[in-house]
Amino acid sequence: MTEPQVSQGTAFNIERKQGKAPSTVIFRLSGPFTARSMYGSLTPLALRDLFNFQTLPGEQPPLVNILDLTSVPYMDSSGLGMIVTHYVHCQGKGIRLILAGVSPRVLELFKMTKVDTTLPTVTTVEEVDIP
Repeated sequence: MTEPQVSQGTAFNIERKQGKAPSTVIFRLSGPFTARSMYGSLTPLALRDLFNFQTLPGEQPPLVNILDLTSVPYMDSSGLGMIVTHYVHCQGKGIRLILAGVSPRVLELFKMTKVDTTLPTVTTVEEVDIP
């Protein structure tokens, strides 16, 4: 019987930071974006809260969210589901979501599931046109 291969590579991580424009938030993801890796490093609640838009009274929510996937070598359906859920959440709040640095392997997943026609992508974060 063949043993399944389990990646012992880089742990999944998300860094949230302010973009160059005050209306922009960048989420820099790194490591495999899979159920095993993302829930191994963050609880489902912590992951959801990280993507939520917490603003102080009087503050405006961001107008643009950038998911920087440059350091994501691959993802599974859980990672894809998290991105699609975040996209729908952004749409409901009038926030533009842009994916940057999508690897060929991740882009192939987007094409297979047809989300490549819905989710806007750019090659690098610097290419994002901020209003």
